[in-house]
Amino acid sequence: MEGSANERLDFGKMGYGCKHYRRRCRIRAPCCNEIFSCRHCHNEATSMLKNPFDRHELVRQDVKQVVCSVCDTEQPVAQVCTNCGVRMGEYFCDICKFFDDDMGKLQFHCDDCGICRVGGRENYFHCKKCGSCYSIGLRDNHLCVENSMRHHCPICYEYLFDSLKDTAVMKCGHTMHCECYQEMIKRDKYCCPICFKSVIDMSRTWKRIDEEIEATVMPEDYRYRKVWILCNDCNDTTEVYFHVIGQKCGHCRSYNTRAIAPPVLPQ
Repeated sequence: MEGSANERLDFGKMGYGCKHYRRRCRIRAPCCNEIFSCRHCHNEATSMLKNPFDRHELVRQDVKQVVCSVCDTEQPVAQVCTNCGVRMGEYFCDICKFFDDDMGKLQFHCDDCGICRVGGRENYFHCKKCGSCYSIGLRDNHLCVENSMRHHCPICYEYLFDSLKDTAVMKCGHTMHCECYQEMIKRDKYCCPICFKSVIDMSRTWKRIDEEIEATVMPEDYRYRKVWILCNDCNDTTEVYFHVIGQKCGHCRSYNTRAIAPPVLPQ
């Protein structure tokens, strides 16, 4: 390949790759010895195997061999092809064995997470208790939940910690995909699917329910019945008058409550 050293390094940049990454190499999966464009391509392919015992995911750090997409030479993991001299990824992480030509993602490796992130190191911090990188806007401004990202999205069930999709951190500290969160709100679901706490300010809704209850008189047989409730928002238990529209927490004034005993007449 003729040209200057920089021209050789940049040859084919953004011209190769898959739907997940622009890169000038493919990887040999050490788990099944097959070649794939990236680990996501591998995981998608193996998840479709008929035999469930054959399904598996690739551990990124275990990759030892890559194949240059320009000259088709297989070689040990490195940023520059030993044969044709192209840079197989403008961004390269030797820890994650990760290549990417699209530098607009502002990739960086987080030692605490143990994986590469996108969005620019200066825009994120690692929360030790939550066990993941969060936007700097959440520093000292979120409720910590231990290992909050190391679980599956409660809506679509994709693993969140290394998902390619953006993640939302709710008021309660639990996490889910941003697009799943928006879809949940669009469907008028305002409680965390994990802990059932309200995820937005519901004060206007509580005021509207107050007005509905005041305008709706209960039948004589139920007017003085009481019920024990548990508040999902503050975890307080209260004995309140039963109403068919809803029961209001006596502590935080929320209607995000559930009965823990059937309504009874006062003694």
